[in-house]
Amino acid sequence: MEHIALYRAWRPQSFKDMVGQQHIIRTLQNAIREQRVSHAYLFSGPRGTGKTSAAKILAKAVNCEKGPAPEPCNECETCKRISSGAVMDVLEIDAASNRGVEEIRDLRDKIKYAPTEVRRKVYIIDEVHMLTTEAFNALLKTLEEPPEHAMFILATTEPHRLPATIISRCQRFDFRRVSLEEQTGRLSEICREEKIEAEDSALQYIARLSDGGMRDALSVLDQISAFTDGKVTYDQVLNMTGGIASEQFSALAASLSAQDAGGVLQTVEGWMQEGKSADKCMENLLYYFRDLLMIKMVPNAEHMTERVLDAASFQEVAERFSKESLFRTIDTLSRYQNEMKYAANPQMLFEVALLNLVSLGEGAEAAPHREASASNGAPVDSQAVKRLEGRIAELEKKLDQAVRSGVQSSGGGEASGSRPAVRQNTPRISRMAKLPSHMDQYLARRDDASFNEIRGKWNQVLQRVKEEKVTVHAWFTNGEPVSALDDSVLVAFKNDIHRETIEKPANRQVVEQVMNQCLGGEWHLVTIMQKDWNDSAESASSSKSESEVLELQQEEAGGSKEPWVDEALNLFGENLVVIKE
Repeated sequence: MEHIALYRAWRPQSFKDMVGQQHIIRTLQNAIREQRVSHAYLFSGPRGTGKTSAAKILAKAVNCEKGPAPEPCNECETCKRISSGAVMDVLEIDAASNRGVEEIRDLRDKIKYAPTEVRRKVYIIDEVHMLTTEAFNALLKTLEEPPEHAMFILATTEPHRLPATIISRCQRFDFRRVSLEEQTGRLSEICREEKIEAEDSALQYIARLSDGGMRDALSVLDQISAFTDGKVTYDQVLNMTGGIASEQFSALAASLSAQDAGGVLQTVEGWMQEGKSADKCMENLLYYFRDLLMIKMVPNAEHMTERVLDAASFQEVAERFSKESLFRTIDTLSRYQNEMKYAANPQMLFEVALLNLVSLGEGAEAAPHREASASNGAPVDSQAVKRLEGRIAELEKKLDQAVRSGVQSSGGGEASGSRPAVRQNTPRISRMAKLPSHMDQYLARRDDASFNEIRGKWNQVLQRVKEEKVTVHAWFTNGEPVSALDDSVLVAFKNDIHRETIEKPANRQVVEQVMNQCLGGEWHLVTIMQKDWNDSAESASSSKSESEVLELQQEEAGGSKEPWVDEALNLFGENLVVIKE
């Protein structure tokens, strides 16, 4: 039996054969009955829901020799020839392989000619979202004002990819997924006509696999019935499609709730030995726990999901989990499912995900007990609460003492004879780690003639950096030279990200090589933030007079600076040192 023989035999030939699209059928039939058929339609929806079939039925209905009629007769020569695709005035175009502007221009040139065999020319463009932008532009004017004898029917699974100008010129119909009950009923009817013995559970599972697409359901039924000689059972469907029975998921859920890592791994290994796919198992397991959550939170939730065949068994499993643990399980499985798409060994990630859930099982099982204890008003752990309260009180006490000591030290500074102007600069010590060493010498040499020579050659340095590596140049242009000392050039940056990027060894090496070439000799790059440089320069100018006053006071006292004072000034600079009597 051919793989799609059932679909060909049972493909809808009239509107009454369509499944699950009654609202669209009624609208189209009323338009034909009242002779208000539009010149352009857009049929959108998931694959296998009847878009192309409805387009062909509509073409037959408007061209039927006994019509136009709400239902084609399928007996006249026109209906038969349209069904077989033998009428040149009813043209079905695959936009995936005819997506260029030339094909649409050819269509636009031919549409002006009157039909030769039927009443109206009908152009069915399937997968219309695949057309190029130029092709859409070529189609636009014709779609807006086609000849009276022409009709366009556009079909697509991705309407969001169509330009708004195209959508606005069509009557849009959204085809929905066919429900589980409608698909199962249609499959049962086909099985009776084709003399196929099929279990109801098997047909329900086939319907679930098709995800709302009637065409996919017929193809799966055709394949399985051919393999099983016309007898379709639930187990056979599971074996052929790689599916897993809900009872096996229930066993896995029991192992997870019992924190039985061995049982979990044994179940997974059994699935793999049966030829199951790890990513498909993960997908089905996510659906299973989603259904458990629905059963747990919503009364009569079996009517809200098409996967729950036995609500009682789901209810029993759901009782073992709290809502929090189910949320956590779904979140963990979703995270690992995303990682499995790029994994070389999906089975390993699947096993790791389940073992992760086993390790979280203790907290998950504790949730119902916490809920019960809270509802009974019993304390969760009074000793732990007391310990936490004690630690909080101790921390508050230490914080209060730190605040008091900070206030006293800042308030007593003036009384102890410290110089207020210098004390205002002390907060800069917190940024000392970001400042380069020998800062006072950089500040002293910022106006030297040797540095001015470097500044004059800086554009040359930037140009050479750009020639070496343009990405480094993009970051380096944010900085400007502000001073030079011996073999080092100090560059100030306005943005911290630019500075950190240039500080990377590879980028620094490029800059220093260029400086060696342009400036002569061997130079090293030293960086600083522009704000820190400006603040340091300001402080240096304000503290210079204070230093002179200090030296004068020491000379009057008959003494000189202590050696450790000199060393501190050399290490940190005068603007960062506070000297108290």
